[in-house]
Amino acid sequence: MRLAKSSAVGPLSAMLVMTFAACAIFACEASAEASKDSVGIELNKLSDEADGCHAYFVFHNQGNDDYRKLKIDLVIFNSEDIFERRFAMEVAPLDAEKRTVKLFELKKMACDKIGSFLINGVLECEQNRRKQKECVQRLVPSSRVDVKLTK
Repeated sequence: MRLAKSSAVGPLSAMLVMTFAACAIFACEASAEASKDSVGIELNKLSDEADGCHAYFVFHNQGNDDYRKLKIDLVIFNSEDIFERRFAMEVAPLDAEKRTVKLFELKKMACDKIGSFLINGVLECEQNRRKQKECVQRLVPSSRVDVKLTK
């Protein structure tokens, strides 16, 4: 059995394909633009020391601009997912297109008591002497240890 062809289907199909292709290209460009300004934050290592837990974070500024100020509101939950501690983490300066390791000392806290970290927000965000908005959306958290880092 043959289906009859309609002359309107051909041009309509071509128009739909072109529309979808344009949308896909625009989405890819927007995604590439967003990832270009992103800052990866990796919880790389936790180390028990005499004064408490040392948390090593790797920051990857993927953008073309330096961060002169970047202060993150970080919350720690214990292994039962109950609030434990909140603090401001100053991570700047972060040079453009560069990875940087930062050590944060969590005094009087054992590493095995940490269940997860939450990026609660961004307190300060400045690139090249310009204050930026929506910096929390630029942050891309990850973890190499059993403790989660989320936002």
